[in-house]
Amino acid sequence: MNIIQFISRRYLFSKKHISLISILTGISIGGITIGTALLIVILSVFNGFFDVIRGYLLSFDPDMRIERVEETTMLFDQQMMDQILDHEEVVSVSPYVEGKVMLAFQNGQNEVIDVRGVDEENDPLFQELEASRENTEYDISVRNGSPGTIVSESLVNRYRLEPGDEIAMLSPSGMRRALTQFSSPRVSRFEVRNSYDTHQIVAGDVVYVSLEAAQRLFNMRNEISGFDVQLTDTDLAEEVKADLQGIIGSEYMIETWYDLQKPLYDVMYLEKWGSYFILMIIVLVAVLNIVGSLTMIVIQKKRDIGVLISMGMTPKKIKKIFQSQGLQIGLIGCGIGGVIGIALTLAQKEFGLVKLSSSFIIDAYPVAIQISDIVIVLIGTMLLCLLASWYPAMRAASVEPADAVRDE
Repeated sequence: MNIIQFISRRYLFSKKHISLISILTGISIGGITIGTALLIVILSVFNGFFDVIRGYLLSFDPDMRIERVEETTMLFDQQMMDQILDHEEVVSVSPYVEGKVMLAFQNGQNEVIDVRGVDEENDPLFQELEASRENTEYDISVRNGSPGTIVSESLVNRYRLEPGDEIAMLSPSGMRRALTQFSSPRVSRFEVRNSYDTHQIVAGDVVYVSLEAAQRLFNMRNEISGFDVQLTDTDLAEEVKADLQGIIGSEYMIETWYDLQKPLYDVMYLEKWGSYFILMIIVLVAVLNIVGSLTMIVIQKKRDIGVLISMGMTPKKIKKIFQSQGLQIGLIGCGIGGVIGIALTLAQKEFGLVKLSSSFIIDAYPVAIQISDIVIVLIGTMLLCLLASWYPAMRAASVEPADAVRDE
């Protein structure tokens, strides 16, 4: 039998009567339990929102994007495409053209929007956008001499557009040529073929046209803005980025899905860990009760401590007895709180117990349990419990046997 564990349990959980020490110990365990459960639930909610937002943004952002470092455009390079496709984790590589244009209407209304030229047959993001609307075909090819375009639902509602309507786009290069050559601006006309619906997490509306139409619009000829790369596993983006950077060279910039929306993702991580440190205050308050309860045990058991030391128990072992008590309080609180937190999280995931007050992609708070978060919560709580037991343990170890017996 471990004598240190035996004595610490006897001191901590006395069955003779309920005392103030027992009440303080119960409050400490309760506080740690509530704090641990809340931390697990709150961190899981942040994880759930992160996964929802990431999944939504990945329907518009590629796993990786390749662009020139010092130029806004690059020559289309089939050899580089083939080199990228040779990587075992790369599923597809698709060229794109991107830029801003002025959208002009016959009633005199104008608006600056983003235009994206894609290869409709091979661009996975465009195909995913098409698949998001059932029984709908996105055709941006040239028909009857007019190239097609796909516009956002918000543009349709704002300007009352319908399939078959014609819209005019004026690129910056067209406006520049009109000013420098004193000629009328070159306007490109597109036929509205369909629309897509999206929640406004990312700013601005995007109009989709074919890659060739975008090159003509921006006067780019055989140039493109860059390549979008899709991977077998999105989470491998950083590793693949390092591999591809060595293949294509430093003149090209590779951005992962995280880099493309870095400010948003950084804020979400900051909120998550800010909440973690704030909620640890609950645990800290409970831990202060541990200091009080263990100190009172030291005072109450001063004579017993003196007897143990006089019988040959070293101050180091006396110290371990009270550190063990702090550890036991932490283990009980973490164990119960961990079970409750995980159970609540799983219940929310399965049944959606807590609903969102407004419509936002999903109707209930999303949750996702990460083992690393649970480990961090438990380690942080246990460290606080051990720190709380340090002062009472040092005080107990400094008891002089003769003084303890004489005081009694």
